[in-house]
Amino acid sequence: MLNVFLITLFTMLTPPVTNIYDIKFRSIDGQEMSLEQFRGKKILIVNTASECGYTPQYKQLEELHKTFGDKLVVIGFPCNDFGGQEPGTEKEIAAFCEKNFGVSFLMTAKITVKGDKKHPLYQWLTSKSLNGVKDAEVRWNFTKFLIDEKGNFIEVYPSAVSPLDEKIISKL
Repeated sequence: MLNVFLITLFTMLTPPVTNIYDIKFRSIDGQEMSLEQFRGKKILIVNTASECGYTPQYKQLEELHKTFGDKLVVIGFPCNDFGGQEPGTEKEIAAFCEKNFGVSFLMTAKITVKGDKKHPLYQWLTSKSLNGVKDAEVRWNFTKFLIDEKGNFIEVYPSAVSPLDEKIISKL
């Protein structure tokens, strides 16, 4: 029993195996980027889709970006994992977001957020053994993950939670 307690205590005190700042991705225009460049700011990571019932959240994400951009980085990660709701190319996605929502926050190349081909960022976000806080599941488009200024997992918010919800705003 003592061994189980000590293992549990050690696991709770051990920092995440992977540092989120080591994770790389491609911007929507093809540039390789690292989350390292956002150290010192909170990061809101959102899996996005252009043909989803939650697509109007782009407008709220843009408002969040404009209002809190000095201390928060909003990053949209387009994915086609849920209902085929992001069928377009990066060029089509960028044009759609600009034309319909005036998106100026960072958008990335399409990625996979579930299954065997899950992007390393989403492996980190959804696995307690990597993020050190909790296991999480991306159940649909516009799931939001909030990371603090030091790269620590703060919370995950389901699709139905507005980017402007007090649950998120209160942590900024």
